[in-house]
Amino acid sequence: MQHTAGGHGAVGRTPGSHAASDRLQDSAGEIAERVRKVVEATGCSQREFARRVVMDPSKLSRSLSGTRRFTVAELARIADAGEVDAGWLLGSGGAEPTTPAAAVHSSSTTGADSTGTDSTGTEGPNATAPSPAPRTPVLPSAGRPLQIVRETVRLIAEHGFHAVRVADIAAACDTSTAAIHYHFPGRAELLEAAVRWCMDEDTASRAARIAEAGADEDAAAELRELLALQTPRTEQQRRQWLVWLDLWAEAARSTAIGRLHVDYYRQWRTTVADVIRRGIAQGVFRAVDPEFSALRLTALIDGLASQVLAGAAGAEDGTGPDDMYAALLAHMRTELLPTNVD
Repeated sequence: MQHTAGGHGAVGRTPGSHAASDRLQDSAGEIAERVRKVVEATGCSQREFARRVVMDPSKLSRSLSGTRRFTVAELARIADAGEVDAGWLLGSGGAEPTTPAAAVHSSSTTGADSTGTDSTGTEGPNATAPSPAPRTPVLPSAGRPLQIVRETVRLIAEHGFHAVRVADIAAACDTSTAAIHYHFPGRAELLEAAVRWCMDEDTASRAARIAEAGADEDAAAELRELLALQTPRTEQQRRQWLVWLDLWAEAARSTAIGRLHVDYYRQWRTTVADVIRRGIAQGVFRAVDPEFSALRLTALIDGLASQVLAGAAGAEDGTGPDDMYAALLAHMRTELLPTNVD
């Protein structure tokens, strides 16, 4: 890639990627079988493994079934997550793992990279990973790809997507631009991965909150908690919302990001509608249309969050997190709660 001042140049292929691409064409079935072994060795589901390697679960499923070919970058991330030799995945050399695929590094900060390096320190498909010591496999949770994604999210939140260069991400990860391209060949892949990671984090937070609440908590209390989770108070919440602002702009121009946008909001509105539906059955909410009420409420959340972020950026008389949460509770009170409930 030739970087412009703004970092908008097209990313070129990493050295050797043409040969790697040819191998993908020749042995797609064998590669899929090797990937399946890696997924099975981690002990997690395909969907969870896809989340850990920042990959669309449907793409992983289609690639494993033979209706889609893995890209070189996807295989690089899979090798990293399973701590296996990328050359072995490609069928170009490297020893087959003799122990189950293990977790990637427990820290997303700088340190040894599980993809391995060659004698020049360059990460790539020809790098030889050290033989893993026998150990009990656990779910992959970090490693170079997720470190790259997390730093990309942080930089996008601070500067905006189009102001972030690949060189900036490499510096934040204490690695080379070639290592970034190895895992994510272009800016589009980086944005999609960053958006998907934010989606997964948000979904995981909601799922944890619902599981924590258990069956004893009524739907009204659960909805209040979900509204609190969507109010940008913490640094992490603000960071995710800032990435969403870039997502909305890109979704209007990018088919891939647009699909992610639609999929995420379908899931989010379904979650809210399900809570409302449960509240109606419990008698804590009025008999409203759950889907339409969820649409209105999620739209209100988006608009208010944008105002909170603008206020934090220095706008006078801006809306604060407390104002947002109070407005959401007022909407819930007037639109959902029975008229005899304060």
